Amino acid sequence: MKAVILAGGLGKRLRPLTDERPKPMIEVLNQPIIEWQVKWFKKFGIDEFVICVGYLKEHIIDYIGSGNKFGVKVGYAVEEEPLGTGGALKNARSLLGGTESEGFFMVNGDILTDLDPNILQDGMTSSAIAVVPLRSPYGVIELDASSNITGFVEKPQIKDRWINAGVYYFGSEVFSYLPDSGNLEVTALPVMIKDRKVKAIRYEKSFWRSIDSHKDIEEASREIKSSRLLL
Repeated sequence: MKAVILAGGLGKRLRPLTDERPKPMIEVLNQPIIEWQVKWFKKFGIDEFVICVGYLKEHIIDYIGSGNKFGVKVGYAVEEEPLGTGGALKNARSLLGGTESEGFFMVNGDILTDLDPNILQDGMTSSAIAVVPLRSPYGVIELDASSNITGFVEKPQIKDRWINAGVYYFGSEVFSYLPDSGNLEVTALPVMIKDRKVKAIRYEKSFWRSIDSHKDIEEASREIKSSRLLL
């Protein structure tokens, strides 16, 4: 089984950190995001990777190399120009080789999580998306019927709303939906969902963070360190 890591984006919201290095090389607790991801997949028995690189690709290739120092195998799909998440995956097709017929995992290059990706292979569908509870960006005040404040909850999970965790399992049919250039989320996925080709797998209690801002780096570092998640 192989995993694809989408690592070619510009990371504009993390500038100036991404002026001289790609987003997956941003460090959380002194370790690049992409290293966290390789070690996370390996923990669950996935040790072959295709990394889609583009912007400042040399930083990732020099750091990860063949994967030997992490005990894994790595190949690279290079974007000469930005292709979007859908185009990047299509560009990696030839490197997936024989595993394409049995499916593969994919993760966005800015995700930190401890969820078990193998659960996405539930046997009921050829493709699945990990979903996690929506987390409020704000503290929430709890009120009773008389508007008395009964509590304050710091950034709670909103249990009845789910978001795309950026972790996927795909069968080979995904390639018939992919654009040459464009984002998976606005091109292929809406059509696949309409065709009933994708199932959501809920992860209610897993650690999950998308590193989109400087604040996310600080909060993820604090959460990982305090709970020893991923360590």
